[in-house]
Amino acid sequence: MEYGRIVVGVDGSEPSIKALRWAVRQAALTGAAVEAVIAWELPAAYGWAGLPGAPQDLDFEQPAAQALAEAVNAALPPDLVPGITQVVIMGNAAQAILDRGDGADLVVVGARGYGTFRSTLLGSVSHTVVSHASCPVVVIRGEAEQSH
Repeated sequence: MEYGRIVVGVDGSEPSIKALRWAVRQAALTGAAVEAVIAWELPAAYGWAGLPGAPQDLDFEQPAAQALAEAVNAALPPDLVPGITQVVIMGNAAQAILDRGDGADLVVVGARGYGTFRSTLLGSVSHTVVSHASCPVVVIRGEAEQSH
């Protein structure tokens, strides 16, 4: 019996893989279902007319689905992989996580561990999710970037 839903933003980065692992451990404690979400957007150059010379059946969703599957497989033991719902969404990553997180018990995202200045830049997925989510959010920090 499942009790609630935990939504995890996954982009294949190490912080997002750590976030997925954390969410799975939390789900084991609470009985919640885990939903791993990846978002993709059309390249800016694609435009309304498409990419000149690109095949008509060019698929942007498949590589995102592949990246999500690879991240889930890298993060978890094989016996836990089938229990993870994998969701691929076309659109902005922060908005996709917010939309899927509507009605969830918890949203979990990774942060790349940038310092205070970089973390204030607009466009940060974790910052946007924390600021606008309709449920509690857990941010799993990555390793701090070393500057020389």
